[in-house]
Amino acid sequence: MPTRIKLQADGAFVLAEDPFTHVGDDAGLPPGDVIISLTRFQAEGDRLLSEGRSVGVRIEPAEEVETLAYDLPRIAVVAVAFPKYRDGRAYTAARLLRERYGFKGEIRAVGDVLREQAGFMVRTGMDAFEPADGSTPEQWAHVAHRQRHVYQRAADSRLPAFAERE
Repeated sequence: MPTRIKLQADGAFVLAEDPFTHVGDDAGLPPGDVIISLTRFQAEGDRLLSEGRSVGVRIEPAEEVETLAYDLPRIAVVAVAFPKYRDGRAYTAARLLRERYGFKGEIRAVGDVLREQAGFMVRTGMDAFEPADGSTPEQWAHVAHRQRHVYQRAADSRLPAFAERE
């Protein structure tokens, strides 16, 4: 099975096996847990969930996470896509999932995911990563914990510097 980097509750990054299979819109569905597009989830999601599968949904930058609001309690993974490292819309999607919709499942960064983005990804609520640059969990931990202080509140609940001073 493919592997991914997973952020644990204690802040450590580990290499973890991935029980999910990414499935394209035109591909047949393999047995087991799958990550499918939002379009395919809208067409086949109820059937897949009724089969007892864990289902993940891939959100592309132009798609709105609000579309999933009703189904979030039934979804195991939301994979937010980075088609280019310069496209930051996935950060907004992750933060909305955590803060507005209270999503407790895995938010996974997929696509052009580079370790230099680790700190920002963690701050917005992402907790699993499929790095495109071949980086290790140790490298991700180094980058994600590089900044001792933060200056604004975010989905990771770290206290901003002004609140630490009080």
